Amino acid sequence: MGTVSAGRLGRLSDELDGRVLLPGDADYDRARAVWNAMVDRRPRLIARCVSTDDVAVAVHFARDHDLEIGVRCGGHSVLGLCVPDGGIMIDLTPMGGARVDREHGRAWVQGGALLGALDRATQAYGLATTAGNVSHTGVGGLTLGGGMGWLARQYGLSCDNVKAFELITAEGNLVRASNTDNPELYWGLRGGGGNFGIVTEFEFRLHPIGTEALVAEFYFRPEEAPAVMREWRDLSATAPRQATFTAWSGRSGASFLPPDLQGKSLANVGLVWVGDPDDSRSLVKSVQALGRPVAQRIEAMSYLALQSIDDDIEGHTLRRYWKGHYLGYLTDEAIQAFVERGATDEGGDHRPAVSLQAYGGAIAEVADDTTAFSQRATEFEFVAAARWSDPEEDDVRMSAARACAASLDPFAIGAYVNVLSDEGAAGVRRAYSPRKLVRLTALKDAYDPDNVFHLNQNIKPSGHPRPA
Repeated sequence: MGTVSAGRLGRLSDELDGRVLLPGDADYDRARAVWNAMVDRRPRLIARCVSTDDVAVAVHFARDHDLEIGVRCGGHSVLGLCVPDGGIMIDLTPMGGARVDREHGRAWVQGGALLGALDRATQAYGLATTAGNVSHTGVGGLTLGGGMGWLARQYGLSCDNVKAFELITAEGNLVRASNTDNPELYWGLRGGGGNFGIVTEFEFRLHPIGTEALVAEFYFRPEEAPAVMREWRDLSATAPRQATFTAWSGRSGASFLPPDLQGKSLANVGLVWVGDPDDSRSLVKSVQALGRPVAQRIEAMSYLALQSIDDDIEGHTLRRYWKGHYLGYLTDEAIQAFVERGATDEGGDHRPAVSLQAYGGAIAEVADDTTAFSQRATEFEFVAAARWSDPEEDDVRMSAARACAASLDPFAIGAYVNVLSDEGAAGVRRAYSPRKLVRLTALKDAYDPDNVFHLNQNIKPSGHPRPA
């Protein structure tokens, strides 16, 4: 890793319209903090970019001084890949704007924007595009990996709704990618992650969805849940596309639960509906009738409220680890494993909460070779998500999450690249088919043969592989 003199840092500050933060600066620690509190790395400098030109300057500077590059938007990578120890963090968060063309149903979103900014801009007109379930997630990281959200069954993944990208390459050049401009790069950016450059602007297709939504959740004791989930699974297969079926298992602390259920092992089944809540009533009643829930929540809300309902009130203070799978079909045995969440640890129940979210609909209708995103035959996405606060529990919490996910291994067909954690190259092979990996590697060879952008779920170039 190269060294940087004070004089050269001064010149970088002069060239950037944004700010350069160094260790000891007032905002440095806040800028390097990410969603996973386990991540405590210290970049040599942080370039807070306010424009595409700033991003190009930062890339050139990093390459001239042999500095490892991390790219920050929302900072939600569970490994904190945007924070390079001793390298340069290219911080896109000042580039957080979104503008909407209501007449043509388009939004142009800067590379550092969060999902909340996109949703607020589009919902002013009753429009939206598929975005994830936490409003402080970065648009860039979500979209480049695929982008699952509550609209995906109706309108496809986030990456399916991108009309064009603008990005800075490893050479510091500005490139446009669309169906007609650099179409192979356009293919790879839709699911291939941040391997090919730093996207500074996305052009999204928007859809008229209105402003209403509904959440329905029905809670059951673990011994009763499998029978209910089997029928819930069958209902999901024929559900309208406005509905995304969801399930959860864990120790619940939901505020609306009665005191005798707080902290107890429970499972829930339900759905999220985007559209007029009145249109969901029959389906909600069908789910409700599957069993005798010990508690329930049926709540109509705005779409904007839905998009922030999973925002963690403890924010960036928790330690986190996760594992995930794509399930081609949710067998009865998989349901049982889901509810049990793996083996209980001897030192206490450190098993993570687990969740399921239905795919299908418009996701599955996109031909597999249309985008780099794979596994469109997925029926449900499974995630085991651990979160805790005591560093002394790191090993036991991560071990429990691995054991929990391993219990679903026999039923998995692959993994979502945005949910990969420390699997390395083996995880990348789970996310993409061998044929797509060949194509992605060729694209990496063309746009980043030196693997400058390797702090990601890395597609290694064939000529100069650098460890991810």
